Amino acid sequence: RLVAEGADIIDVGGESTRPGHAPIPEAEEIRRVVPVVAAVRAALPDTPLSIDTTKPEVAEAALDAGADLVNDVWGTRPDERLLALVAERRVPLVLMHNRSEARYTNLLAEVVAELEGAIERAVAAGIDPEAIVVDPGFGFGKTPVQNLVLLRRLDLLRVLGRPILVGTSRKSTLGRVLDLPPDERLEATIATTALAIAAGVDLVRVHDVAANVRAARMSDAVVRGALLGSLRTAGAGGPRGRGGTR
Repeated sequence: RLVAEGADIIDVGGESTRPGHAPIPEAEEIRRVVPVVAAVRAALPDTPLSIDTTKPEVAEAALDAGADLVNDVWGTRPDERLLALVAERRVPLVLMHNRSEARYTNLLAEVVAELEGAIERAVAAGIDPEAIVVDPGFGFGKTPVQNLVLLRRLDLLRVLGRPILVGTSRKSTLGRVLDLPPDERLEATIATTALAIAAGVDLVRVHDVAANVRAARMSDAVVRGALLGSLRTAGAGGPRGRGGTR
């Protein structure tokens, strides 16, 4: 269903990453994710699959089962074993910013600097710079106010020269702003998707794919000029081209 609605990548994770979550043993995480990755790979042979984990053993098992890339929510914490695995397998890597405590002297400068350091460590481990994606970690090690500041200045991440991924979908900061539970945060998520694309973000991680794909394509049309050729020749009821999706 997610792919039918326009998802270009499926992200699979077996351990919650929400603040206050209870960690699980690697064996249990492997038990959860490997059958899912294998089943999705069999059903969707052409769809890239991401494994969302911080554990090298889980990443290795998922890659063996058919995953194509690794999404590390602690990408700014040195983990030589995970970097070595990614380098050996020659797969893409998402490096997400994270901290144990939301304490910053200069939020934006420190996020950029720590992601830059993560990129340097990954490259030193043998990972192709072109295979690295950065994620500023909206909702991870940041207060609601800091999350909003980060979203307002996502454009600063472009200095890193790498594709940018952002995940704001249904997160608690959106609920704090609008005083709404997770299942009523669709419009807030769509707003952040449009704002992120306007700032130069390349990928968005969402739960409600169809609505966010439409917002992404419309934002692309405005910000990047996607579909302009089709729009010049098509009437109101005419055909529409397919723009970039996430």
